[in-house]
Amino acid sequence: MKQYPFLDLALANAPYMDELKTAACDVIEGGRYLRGEQTQLLEQEIAELCQVKHSIGVSNGLDALKLILRAYKELGRLRDGDEVIVPANTYVATVLAVSDNGLVPVLCEPREDTLNMDSSLIEGLITDRTRAIMPVHLYGTPCWDAGLMQVARDHDLLIIEDNAQAIGAASDVAGLHGTFVTGGLGDAAGNSFYPTKNLGALGDVGAVTTSDDALADAVRALANYGSDRRYHNIYLGYNCRVDEIQAAMLRVKLRYLERENDERAAIARVYDECISNPRVKTPVIFEGMRQIWHQYVVRVEGRDDFRAYLNANGVGSDIHYATPPHRQPCYKDLAHLSFPITERLADEVVSLPIAPPLTTDDARAIADIINRF
Repeated sequence: MKQYPFLDLALANAPYMDELKTAACDVIEGGRYLRGEQTQLLEQEIAELCQVKHSIGVSNGLDALKLILRAYKELGRLRDGDEVIVPANTYVATVLAVSDNGLVPVLCEPREDTLNMDSSLIEGLITDRTRAIMPVHLYGTPCWDAGLMQVARDHDLLIIEDNAQAIGAASDVAGLHGTFVTGGLGDAAGNSFYPTKNLGALGDVGAVTTSDDALADAVRALANYGSDRRYHNIYLGYNCRVDEIQAAMLRVKLRYLERENDERAAIARVYDECISNPRVKTPVIFEGMRQIWHQYVVRVEGRDDFRAYLNANGVGSDIHYATPPHRQPCYKDLAHLSFPITERLADEVVSLPIAPPLTTDDARAIADIINRF
């Protein structure tokens, strides 16, 4: 076992183990395993966190995005063949949600400093079929600025956040409803609580957050076989519900999210202050916003040698993401496109350990190892 593993979920969840076991036992003994009190309370707490009117617990983050887009189709805001502008530099799930709904993903290059979608490029991508923008708060850095909002307003575009990696993050620019917390900046947001996330379940869970009453009603129905009441199906729906045990697990973890995000921010600052190797480009810390550091991603030319060196010195690492969506076999129709910044990032990015139980002292030790590379 490495001295500094990239991520060990058993160790990460160890501080909460007694509470998690108690919460699971309470659900088992209570006899209500779906659509019960734990899910209702979790939805209330996520809505409060994201400062929105509605939170609908669903099966996972990809389903959250798919349900939002499908709901907008049912409400007449989107139609087959409409275009959705998405980041070129993202996990493929963002794009899959668009394609799955018969919509057309239009890829946008990232900024070099945030690694997020470059809002200054959006205007040039808009056609008469563009209907929505899907910013991704990649690695926990908010993708939000005045330019993004202005272009959406000018062209009457929906803004659907992919908040899978940024629960608890906050922008330095207010969103559409005057709030600053990601997950509540746009018209709707898809959230993921995959076990590796800062707020991670012990299985798959997601949530849709929105202040749009009609959208919330449509998503809730679609996620439950398309029914607005028992045995009354108004849509051709899905089964995308949350089970009560996972809701209970998340409610335990949610109590510690603020601490988790603060600890990751402290580690990021140590890395930022202590890594001085000119071959290693560290991410930018933006003082005006709250980044929650789902991943701490450096850039290194000669990445394979760097990762081998880290491994030999007891430091785990990972790559997020080695292959951009337009280079995936499932998107052969996009393979002819060129996104130089995205492609360069895919060749250079390395994620360093940042998850608990890593400490700031550990981060200093890792920085020392990196500086000797």
